[in-house]
Amino acid sequence: MADEPIVSGMAGRYATALFELALEEKKLDAVKSDLDGFAALLEGNADLTRLVRSPVFGAEEKEKALAAILDKGKTGGIARNFLLMVTQKQRLFAVGQMIRAFNALVAHHKGEVAAEVTVAEPLKNEHLEALKSAIAASAGKNVQLDVKVDPSIIGGLKVKLGSRMVDASLKTKLNSIRLAMKEAR
Repeated sequence: MADEPIVSGMAGRYATALFELALEEKKLDAVKSDLDGFAALLEGNADLTRLVRSPVFGAEEKEKALAAILDKGKTGGIARNFLLMVTQKQRLFAVGQMIRAFNALVAHHKGEVAAEVTVAEPLKNEHLEALKSAIAASAGKNVQLDVKVDPSIIGGLKVKLGSRMVDASLKTKLNSIRLAMKEAR
């Protein structure tokens, strides 16, 4: 455990416990898939986000609503039990942090490194694979890409790999030119 990434705080403790259980049960990929599905649902649904974060709803109400959502999404097994237990313990507000910490532990276990890529428009599969290969060659490890589309960067891309950030966006370059022109006056 000494060379595992540092996951701290309450979310880290929950994620570590879930990771160890999923690893012991040999269900790491299934749990990760279920949690990623729940995270995507959470990200795309304002009502669910309100339910998760709101202190107005009690643990029992949240548990009933979440159970119905998990049933509809066919989320079962360890992931379902984990999410319901987190709800009972009134820690559902931190589920996003728990999922991110869990994914970091899984990636480390698999020898992968996560890269966050921001692009102006969706990438074609061949460009995505080329980008993944280039980042993997730079990192010396397998890479999991988290691609986000942000039209405000105009063009180019931003890559965050660990603590390193490369910003080759057109927006940043235009801002640099504008700043250089202001200083030249």
